[in-house]
Amino acid sequence: MIESAKATRVAAVLTAAAAVAVALGLRALLSGDVTSTGALEQNSGTALYASAVYAAVVFLRPAARPLTAGAWALGWCWAVELAQLTPVPRTLSGQSILLRLIFGNAFDWTDVCWYPVGIVPLVLAHHALRRTRTGPGDQET
Repeated sequence: MIESAKATRVAAVLTAAAAVAVALGLRALLSGDVTSTGALEQNSGTALYASAVYAAVVFLRPAARPLTAGAWALGWCWAVELAQLTPVPRTLSGQSILLRLIFGNAFDWTDVCWYPVGIVPLVLAHHALRRTRTGPGDQET
C-alpha cells in the first residue's frame, strides 16, 4: 500500500507538471505571452488547470477513488470560479502572475464548462489504471 501511494503521488506530480507545462507552452507558442487572453489559450488553460487540480487532489489523497477525486477537483474549480464574483481573486491576482494563474480575476461561464473537460479524461484514465492494478474481479478500497 505504501509503495502504491508513493507511485500514485509521483504520477500525480508528473501529471500536474505536464498540465502546467502544456498550458504555458500553448500560450507561449500561440501568443508569446503566458498571460494571453485568446480563446484557445484561455479554454485550453482552463481545462489544463482543472487537470492540475485533479492531480493535486490525487497527490493529497492517493487512495481516493477516481470519481471522488474528480468531484473534489471540480468542486475546487467551481468554488474558485464563483469566488471570482467577489473582489478577492482580482486582488490576489494583482500581486503576482502565479496567483493570477491560480485564482484568475473574472468570472466566466465558459470556464465553468471547460473544467470537466480537463477532469473527465483523468478520471477515466485513473479508473482504468486502478482497474488494471487491482484486476477486474478485485475489490478497490
